Amino acid sequence: MSFNKKLVIAYSGGLDTSYCAVSLSKAGYDVHAVSVNTGGFSTEEIKTIESNAYKMGVSTYKNIDAIETYYNQVIKYLIFGNVLKNNTYPLSVSAERIIQAIEIIEYAKSINAKYIAHGSTGAGNDQVRFDMIFQTLAPEIEIITPIRDGQLTRQEEIDYLKANGIDLSWEKAKYSVNKGLWGTSVGGDETLTSEKPLPSSAYPSQLVNHGDEKIILNFKQGELVGINNKMSDPQECIKELNDLASKFAIGRDIHVGDTIVGIKGRVGFEAAAALITIKGHHLLEKHTLTKWQLQHKEYLSSFYGMHLHEGQYLDPVMRDIEAFLQSSQDRVTGSVFVTLKPYHFSLDGINSPNDLMNVKFGSYGEENTGWTAEEAKGFIKINGNQNKIYQHVNS
Repeated sequence: MSFNKKLVIAYSGGLDTSYCAVSLSKAGYDVHAVSVNTGGFSTEEIKTIESNAYKMGVSTYKNIDAIETYYNQVIKYLIFGNVLKNNTYPLSVSAERIIQAIEIIEYAKSINAKYIAHGSTGAGNDQVRFDMIFQTLAPEIEIITPIRDGQLTRQEEIDYLKANGIDLSWEKAKYSVNKGLWGTSVGGDETLTSEKPLPSSAYPSQLVNHGDEKIILNFKQGELVGINNKMSDPQECIKELNDLASKFAIGRDIHVGDTIVGIKGRVGFEAAAALITIKGHHLLEKHTLTKWQLQHKEYLSSFYGMHLHEGQYLDPVMRDIEAFLQSSQDRVTGSVFVTLKPYHFSLDGINSPNDLMNVKFGSYGEENTGWTAEEAKGFIKINGNQNKIYQHVNS
């Protein structure tokens, strides 16, 4: 095989992508490693990944900062839609993979690479997300997946790397942790079966604050733009909220759901900022949107989250739903009052210039000035007509 077969590899620095980098370099490919930061890498970690990448024989290494892109293209709409898969999971990892795949394939196109590789196995969701994005945006680029195609075991990969002079510490951690701006996933032996919880020590954030702390979330047209009336970019607000809430060990749970490949999956996660933001935003919507807006948002948001999880981000229906979600946020402005507590939080109330719970139109269950008793009785009579007719005909 001749050299200069330019190839871009989605490189995380872990065992699988390290094996891919070494084996593909040895096979004659001109390997260019790329990692995409969606909020999971520190500056020091990026430097370590870069140093190790060159040890694997890559020609170049590039880290793409995609935190702002991640927020603007995905997270924003997950907030607008209050998206929690199976009413539990804020799609922390699956949302990341979409942006990572898009950034990597666009980089591959920019350097005229003819090949692109990733370290996914044949058993998970990520292979579907990566391949679908790659095939859609650049069908002319060939996808290479050494781990999946070779059905390699972890030990086989380690043995190969050692035989080629790469003897880093490949000891498998007891828990696999994937951190990003919108949450951290945690997998371990307990999540491989149905009955066991993850131990407290498995989660990255431990309880530090034992009291209560009241905070204010500031929203403008559906976006989180401030914490405690201190305004900033939404992604910075998410980081700050996570720093505050993680000290209370908030946001822990285990998600059970259907994978793209048709089997059930179970994963732990910690997503303090995501859960507080979504719940706070939803409460503000309850006060500022009509009941029909809320009803239609609910099922469209469910579709949006499912399509995103399934790797269907590039389908034009996603832009259609995003347009609806964006339009629905015009009046979702105000403050949400939250109390942080050990392991959980409570929503205390809201203040908004667009609050539809306006006392001059009447107080629910109390005195009202908007209609008379006779008007109420007439409304109830007409409102019940359909049921009365049905019961009379079919009794």
